[in-house]
Amino acid sequence: MPYLVREHLFIGNIGDAADILQHGSDEITHILSVLSSTAISFFSEWRSEILIPAKEIRKVHVGGSGTEDDSSDGSKSSLPPEKVLYSLENAGKDLKFVRMAVPLRDTESEDLLDYLDVCLEFIEQSRKEGSILVHCFAGVSRSAAIITAYLMRSEQLPLEDALESLKQSCEFVCPNDGFLDQLKMFEEMGFKVDHASSIYKRFRLKVLGDSYNRGERIDSSKFGADPGLSVPKISSEAESSFKGEAVGTTPFYRCKKCRRVVALQDNVVDHLPGEGETSFEWNKRRSGNRFTKPEDSECSSIFVEPLSWMTTVEEGALEGKLLCAKCEARLGYFNWSGIQCSCGSWITPAFQIHKSRVDISTV
Repeated sequence: MPYLVREHLFIGNIGDAADILQHGSDEITHILSVLSSTAISFFSEWRSEILIPAKEIRKVHVGGSGTEDDSSDGSKSSLPPEKVLYSLENAGKDLKFVRMAVPLRDTESEDLLDYLDVCLEFIEQSRKEGSILVHCFAGVSRSAAIITAYLMRSEQLPLEDALESLKQSCEFVCPNDGFLDQLKMFEEMGFKVDHASSIYKRFRLKVLGDSYNRGERIDSSKFGADPGLSVPKISSEAESSFKGEAVGTTPFYRCKKCRRVVALQDNVVDHLPGEGETSFEWNKRRSGNRFTKPEDSECSSIFVEPLSWMTTVEEGALEGKLLCAKCEARLGYFNWSGIQCSCGSWITPAFQIHKSRVDISTV
């Protein structure tokens, strides 16, 4: 039986959802299913076998150029199935439920953050139109993580308070540790998924690194846009007036040899400074120290997200040189296993551009 968390908001498991779809409900009008892709397919097949009709409204995919919808007439997007963000359908007897299905596994390495916005918006809208059941397989981890995020945003609660409040309604909920880490990031970003935040950028790099370590091919659709194709040209007189310093608007980085733009400040992934030369011992892989800052800790490099001009990265090598897309001058290195910055901090995965190989300009 589903547990009431807030007015018009319930948490439950797959059995609760199946019972509602099969027999109806006097309260619940919307269902958010957070299951693995396999479980979503099985659940849909089981539903059709017991003659519960379903009409798909749309299926939203994520691709390199944004999102694409499958139309309700059955035509399909050309994107592969693993790109599906969610499906939305009318379901149940007489098609009286609105159900969203989100493919999410209950593993610590799973990407929860990128699903939060669409889930939280669906919950908010569903509560205005009726009542919603949020469920996963057991009603313990995935559904609990989604509802905890909803309470954090809607009631401006820190993670610990939101989770404790949820446990007062359903005492056995327990999001896995990976989800809790991401919910903490969600809190640090101000209860939103801020793609411009250094917190989010580091998270995205970790997700890409985990994918690479699992042997998955990293396609260029997951890389940042090539800034050299979007930044306008400026006169040499204007550029010389900057004297290598960022003035005014957001700075960008140009190859010293050919002047091509290779990165924007928005592409830079900040890191905590390490412990200086004390980090360069046999045991190198130390994270930055939040409380001590060495006197000379200025980094000799910047670390950026992978960008579409980095063809050597797209080719799938573990490590290699980063060459300018125009003149092929060596700008730095990349390594999916990580690189140690001159400040001593270990960056994983690392896409490093040496400051000595670029100039800083502004538009």
